Amino acid sequence: MTEPPADTFLFEIPAPPTPVERLLLLAGQYTLHNDTLDLGLAASTDPDPATHVASARRLASETSTAINAVIDQQPYINPDLSDALVRLSQLAYLSAQSGRDPRMARDLTALAPEAIVNSAARIAQELGHGRSGASTAPKEHLTPLHCLALYEIARGHVVVTESVDRQYVHSRGIRVLISTVRHLESHGLIDRAGGSAAPAFEGGPPQDRVRLTPAGVTAVASFIGLPSASTSTPTGVVPPSPIQPPSRSR
Repeated sequence: MTEPPADTFLFEIPAPPTPVERLLLLAGQYTLHNDTLDLGLAASTDPDPATHVASARRLASETSTAINAVIDQQPYINPDLSDALVRLSQLAYLSAQSGRDPRMARDLTALAPEAIVNSAARIAQELGHGRSGASTAPKEHLTPLHCLALYEIARGHVVVTESVDRQYVHSRGIRVLISTVRHLESHGLIDRAGGSAAPAFEGGPPQDRVRLTPAGVTAVASFIGLPSASTSTPTGVVPPSPIQPPSRSR
């Protein structure tokens, strides 16, 4: 049977995510999982384990799927790529085991988003962007500062809070300005999940989690792990810079 021309389809079929895009999406899912646990633990002294078991099992399965997506590329498994895959395998195991207790679950997946994004950077570097996830991205309006902010957002490090009619950004490690957040929002690369993250202080209001949109995932996949990486040039973001105390910017 002859396949009809592409322009005869009634709708566009989106391309499946590349291995690196899949990992970036997975990091966002872990961030959401952790935020949900944080809010649940803050609201109850005896949280119900059933509230997170299904999520933990799904994340373990999705992590294994992401690993297989990399292996399906039939890459040469050098030490760096092997380390990244082992780290992801460990995370899949920890996620599966975390379903036993909510408080233990939060500890076991606390560093998952960061570990996944760091592994994605290594994988992108080793596979080459033509195979790993270098989709076309709107680079014309992304400065190194914007790229670094996107990278921190992918790692689950950025939230926004409001006080006295002013908005503030809380970030771990790299300072992210509210003007940068607004710029990336205006280009559809990020959005905010209102009241979805833990409060900045006990008894305070939940904060807004800043997260990548699908377009933001594509953008990060286009530059993550590039050879030009250095701690002062965020377009490569490999290796990650040392974690510093949280910063707050207006």
